[in-house]
Amino acid sequence: MIENLLNFITITFAITTIATLLLFYWTIKNSSSENIRNKSKLILFGLTIWLIIQAILTLKNVYNSETNSIPPKILIFGIAPTILTIILLFATKKGKEFIDSLDLIKLTYINSIRIPVEIVLFWLFTSKVIPELMTFEGRNFDIIAGITAPFIAYYGIQNGKLSRNGILIWNFICLGLLLNIVINAFLSTPSPFQKFAFEQPNIAMLNFPFSWLPTFIVPIIMFCHLASIRNLIKNMRNEN
Repeated sequence: MIENLLNFITITFAITTIATLLLFYWTIKNSSSENIRNKSKLILFGLTIWLIIQAILTLKNVYNSETNSIPPKILIFGIAPTILTIILLFATKKGKEFIDSLDLIKLTYINSIRIPVEIVLFWLFTSKVIPELMTFEGRNFDIIAGITAPFIAYYGIQNGKLSRNGILIWNFICLGLLLNIVINAFLSTPSPFQKFAFEQPNIAMLNFPFSWLPTFIVPIIMFCHLASIRNLIKNMRNEN
């Protein structure tokens, strides 16, 4: 854990992570597929185990020791498995059935979690454990996605105020915002690949509980965008 970090920052982020988990569980629990709904608690259990594993790895300083290793340990044990899981979901029949059963409105609401995430990132910057470029005062504009998400979900989708093309464009833009901060965060983290922020590097993501951001919250948000994009494109094709 990061020494001398104010407790409310850690607690706020932990609550944000739990909220992400519960929102995703809520989305799965309300799947259009009875089979998926029946497996929702099992999925919740699996995701909880994943969070526990990541907590153990960071509390044992696996990620913030030997930062010169290639590839970085957090990439091997934290990020790569989530990317592989997303790829498998989109590449397999059962995975596609899972994705297609999820509600577009609920997938969109999950993006609201980006608001507290961005606030925590700003607090971490003022605590000198991440660089300014990872905040909304720097190169990170991800908070825009969080602020607009509930409006897109309620007015755009639920009330039909936006066309599918409009919602699709929003998802692509917000996915771009996410990839922007992911790349900047990775290139600011102590490793052989670091390119930015040598005076105040991104050390928070290598420590508990903030390692949950790249190993859990970011993959969930990325999955939600990709699932929404698939959902929208599939429905548009079916209408033509």
